[in-house]
Amino acid sequence: MSYYEEFDYNKPMSLKVWAKMLPFIKPHGKQLAYCAALMTAVAGIDIAMPLLLGHAIDNYITPRVSDGIWPFLAVVTVMVILQGVGVKLFVSTALKVEMKIGRDLRDTVFTHLQKLSFSYYNQTPVGYMMARTHSDTSRIGELVAWGMVDFAWSLIYCLGAIVAMFIYDWRLALIVCATIPPLALITWFFQKKILVINRAVRKLNSKMTGAMNEGITGARTTKVLVTEEQSLKEFSAVTGDLKRRATRMIFMRSVFLPLVLFVGSLATAFVLGYGGYEVMFLGVELGVLTIFVQYAGSFFDPVQNIANILTEFVSTQANIERVTGMLEQTPDITDTPGVIEKYGDSFSPKRENWEPLIGEVEFKDVTFMYPDGKENVLEHFNLKVPAGSYIAIVGETGAGKSTLVNLVCRFFEPTQGQVLIDGRDCRERSQLWLHSALGYVLQSPHLFSGTVRENIRYGRLDATDEEVEAAAKIVSADKIIAKLEGGFDALVGEGGDRLSTGEKQLISFARAVLADPRIFVLDEATSSVDTETELLIQSASAHLLRGRTSFVIAHRLSTIRTADLILVVKDGKITERGTHKQLLRAKGHYYELYTRQFEEDAEKTVLGGA
Repeated sequence: MSYYEEFDYNKPMSLKVWAKMLPFIKPHGKQLAYCAALMTAVAGIDIAMPLLLGHAIDNYITPRVSDGIWPFLAVVTVMVILQGVGVKLFVSTALKVEMKIGRDLRDTVFTHLQKLSFSYYNQTPVGYMMARTHSDTSRIGELVAWGMVDFAWSLIYCLGAIVAMFIYDWRLALIVCATIPPLALITWFFQKKILVINRAVRKLNSKMTGAMNEGITGARTTKVLVTEEQSLKEFSAVTGDLKRRATRMIFMRSVFLPLVLFVGSLATAFVLGYGGYEVMFLGVELGVLTIFVQYAGSFFDPVQNIANILTEFVSTQANIERVTGMLEQTPDITDTPGVIEKYGDSFSPKRENWEPLIGEVEFKDVTFMYPDGKENVLEHFNLKVPAGSYIAIVGETGAGKSTLVNLVCRFFEPTQGQVLIDGRDCRERSQLWLHSALGYVLQSPHLFSGTVRENIRYGRLDATDEEVEAAAKIVSADKIIAKLEGGFDALVGEGGDRLSTGEKQLISFARAVLADPRIFVLDEATSSVDTETELLIQSASAHLLRGRTSFVIAHRLSTIRTADLILVVKDGKITERGTHKQLLRAKGHYYELYTRQFEEDAEKTVLGGA
């Protein structure tokens, strides 16, 4: 579980938290004001209806006369029609606002995620990010669009009804208003309880989403290891806890709403009791009693609505805290204002100011410690890599071979010292300038859902079909693509799961060729592919390495004998450096690794021949 889930959500309701939503609400202010105006008109009609009923009883029903009834009915009909039109317009406008605010929030969250550094993705579960981007933003949009305007309608109706009641009979009005303090006390108590439970439910829901995501993406591994029962137990533990918390929240709500209704029923009973006395003994007209019975019955609907909306505002604050918590995360690697001014950023690049990248890399007195580490991985490290050089990085699994690559790619920055690109500190130019000149083929490359052609075109989005196919041909990817049903238009599946690792790597090579990077990084992995594909990958590697500054994380040492420089990593530190021949003569750790792998390969050959 990510530490991002451990934010303190037990804070009281704060207007400062809601103020963070103003940038998303302001663009839709006119539409919200339009909704409020519509609901104000509807509230006015709702307030007038009991008065019209009282007028009808006193002037038409009780005296049993019909003089002037047709104009009266016409007024009532027009008001009912206007009420219906107002509600229709309000609903359609509120729906649009809900969708637009939700869209704006999702776009902002997704855009911000693109700006965060790699360390954030290493520490944060996918389910957490998905819940923030979808569930939380939808809930916020729903409450803003419906809750605020609904609250305005309820408040206007209550105030208008109170004024009307005091105009007709202040004694009966006091009876109705006397129930407001206990109602406010009940609301305050339950709001506080429901807020705490809702925050716990939302955190558990995020945890459940993350567990479900892992369960689905890791389904193959689960089946191979026959751990379905264990996975179900872990998932059931989360859902069981979620059920208990959600049941507790349902219980609180089921007690809260009847209490509100009970208070409303008491008001109606007192109005009927005292109002009946006034009609029988004080000469008050029956229409007045009818008006108060109507208000007493309907007055507490908007009061209950206000209570519900306040509760929703309190509970939705947790969603806002979680979304803004993500938006307030800052990237570990950022460009300075001066660099952004000159070179632009990821979404507004100023390519006209970009100098051509040649590919010379230099580590100048570099000391580096990972953000979550306790000791330096590099200390006062110096290395100059001329443009076009081929640098191999070798070591056992988990030795820390990716450290240098992460620094070259500026996925991390030195704790001390400088990484120079073409003689200048990489921090003096934008990340996008550097990343646009990088080619990176991973050990397990990622493909996006879509066709083979679309995935290759990600290397250069303006490439023509002919250029895409030519890039594939250069690295011999066209041979494996021709075997796919649909060829270049074959669907690769989610993450490329319809293709083998070797096929995905060759497509990644084609993508890199199309991008024509000046600095190329290859996390070489040919151990899990067949011999034919391995030869194709080695051929593709040779083409991409030619004339480019290349950093190859090598797993098969026989493939890096022609490297200009080999760096040997052991226990997270660079222990040896030199060419293949120099390192063999030194008979150090590289000699041990090479000899061991040579013997293993020879043994496999003998066993295979047998």
